[in-house]
Amino acid sequence: MRLGFIGVGKMGAALLGGALRTHFCRAEDVLVHDVHTPSVQAALERWTGIRGAESNRAIFTESDLILLCVKPQDVRATLAEASSGAEDRLLISIAAGISLDQLEAWSENRHRVVRVMPNTPALVGQGASAFALGLRATEADSGTVTALFGGIGVAAKVKEEQLDAVTGLSGSGPAYIYTVIEALADGGVREGLPRALALQLAAQTVAGAAAMVLQSDEHPAVLRDQVTSPGGTTIAGLAKLEEKGLRSALIEAVRAATQRSKELRG
Repeated sequence: MRLGFIGVGKMGAALLGGALRTHFCRAEDVLVHDVHTPSVQAALERWTGIRGAESNRAIFTESDLILLCVKPQDVRATLAEASSGAEDRLLISIAAGISLDQLEAWSENRHRVVRVMPNTPALVGQGASAFALGLRATEADSGTVTALFGGIGVAAKVKEEQLDAVTGLSGSGPAYIYTVIEALADGGVREGLPRALALQLAAQTVAGAAAMVLQSDEHPAVLRDQVTSPGGTTIAGLAKLEEKGLRSALIEAVRAATQRSKELRG
């Protein structure tokens, strides 16, 4: 399969690296273009064998699958310029807030469209992505998207109307967890730990707890109970979290971010 990348900034480069690392495609089957020339140069230097395209139109002409990794405000102009150069390509957009209807209309309904909401941990191969299929996209396309985004983490198929909630949870979620890590580290410093050690322990604790949830098939409540002894230190800490409203604060954070996503979408 020939892959074309329109935009090879941080997220585009993460997707490209995942595709090559998992052997989703061969380097010689990848074509890239970006209005920011240094991004293209960096990609060509990093991955031997990939090629630069002269234009976005060439990406559509020469590729079977096109990754649209540009800023939301640039999507319409990019599709107007380029998408008429071919028919029936698989077009995957990661542009936040740009709907399937818009993508299909702006590409004159020429292509099979998929909209994806990734998140920034994709940059280290630990992304959580969700995607919705356009009217012409097939179940085979769904499998293709799952395999491609599986190279940078996990990917789940959802209805388009659920993507706002995805944005509120996993799109904005890393920022919530960075705040949790920072707060845990501050707690360690308050109790006498060196800052660097406290931050390392906090980050590793979050990473380890997440791995336990993903790998054990146990509900988080079960895993929590396994480390909560009667009258012990953990239950004392948990009681304070409940008193201060951590659980409700996180629920309301997801709700607020979801609502804001809907407002920005109009």
